[in-house]
Amino acid sequence: MRAISRYFSRIGSEAAPAARRQRRVLLWTAVTVVGLGFLVALELAARNYDLPGPIVHQAREAIFVPASGHLLYASMALMMVVLTWRQRFIAVGAAVGIDIAFALVRWAADAEQGYGNGPLWVILGCAVIAVTHRKGPERVLLLKGVALGLLLVAGRKTGDTWLLITSKTRPEVLDQYVLTADQALGNPSWLVGRMVDATGPVGAHVLDWVYVKLAVAAVVFAVYQLRNVAAEGRFPGHHLVRTFLVIGLLGPGIYMIFPVVGPIFAYGVDGGQWAVADLWPNTAPEITAPQLMPFDEITPRNCMPSLHTAWAVAIFIHSRKAPRLLRLAGTFWLIATLAATLGFGYHYGVDLVAGVVFTLTIEAALRSLDRGWDRAGVLLVVHGAVVFTALLLSYRFLSMEMADYPWVFGPLVILSMISVIHLYMRTAKKWEAEPAPARQPKKQFELV
Repeated sequence: MRAISRYFSRIGSEAAPAARRQRRVLLWTAVTVVGLGFLVALELAARNYDLPGPIVHQAREAIFVPASGHLLYASMALMMVVLTWRQRFIAVGAAVGIDIAFALVRWAADAEQGYGNGPLWVILGCAVIAVTHRKGPERVLLLKGVALGLLLVAGRKTGDTWLLITSKTRPEVLDQYVLTADQALGNPSWLVGRMVDATGPVGAHVLDWVYVKLAVAAVVFAVYQLRNVAAEGRFPGHHLVRTFLVIGLLGPGIYMIFPVVGPIFAYGVDGGQWAVADLWPNTAPEITAPQLMPFDEITPRNCMPSLHTAWAVAIFIHSRKAPRLLRLAGTFWLIATLAATLGFGYHYGVDLVAGVVFTLTIEAALRSLDRGWDRAGVLLVVHGAVVFTALLLSYRFLSMEMADYPWVFGPLVILSMISVIHLYMRTAKKWEAEPAPARQPKKQFELV
């Protein structure tokens, strides 16, 4: 009997990994199908408004001047985590050579100059090599690297298209409600806006550079996180890029539910004739009866929650286990991003609070998905989702009460955010105390 029991136990233990692999394959197949369907749907929606969709936009950049060359090089850097050092030198050299060739052709044709075609061609070339010259785990790993690089670019293009759709489909915005609710926090955008103005052009240029280069900063931290992928032959279960992509996927959906354009547009010079008045950042208006306000069909409704804050918080979280220099850089990027989002009038203070809760909830869900769901993980995700929903409902339906009783609602808003931060830190500490399963290294492979 004992022999029979051991026999069936062995069969079960051998079947379990196979079943897990099968479930994983089915999961990623479903994710791929849904992702492609989403891209096609966005493409069709954009064509409805006579706009180029993400697929066409990206395809054009194989030949024409890319909108963001530095992002394409950052995407190639992500892809190269699966390559050996020799392959990386070859890839970079090929990308630079292709860009030089494109530059010479454009110079001869007296066309607009730019860069970024090279890394896109290299990424696509690696995809062809994976399909035609690789087999088994080597092919899978190289394709994962290609997908990682393309996902960063596709995420940017998808986000741009989605923002255009928000401006076309949401003719009215909720800025008056958010501004009124923001009085509970003391209208921080107006305060920080005056502080940035006082620093002069130097402070504004630094913050603008930090704000614009957020995706590149994320790639630097992600490359450090994924530095051992080529040696180990596999990606870690959870990393910064996953959090970035999920934030970028879910955030614009909330823009459709809670459209807000921001202080610089609703109450500043950038709003033009649609602005209530040119008040930002000198005079904070007091609204006694908030209501929906019409706005143009160009400005994205991309304030609630602040995704720049969400991404900066994700960088900060994932930099905590890095060397001291990267930890300091992660802290600087978070502080500078918060200052830029408020100081340039792109967001209200309550947007930032929602962005922090939004990120921690997503990060908790992704880590739980990787580790396996437990009671602590479920509690953290549910708590974060409830707090995030309560914040948005309060901004919309209790804005006047928040303005009338700032000494009650201001601390409540901050304490609700702190409760999610505290629970996340406590749960993450518990998870880190548990030993992680060992990963077996796999054989490296050659690109050429």
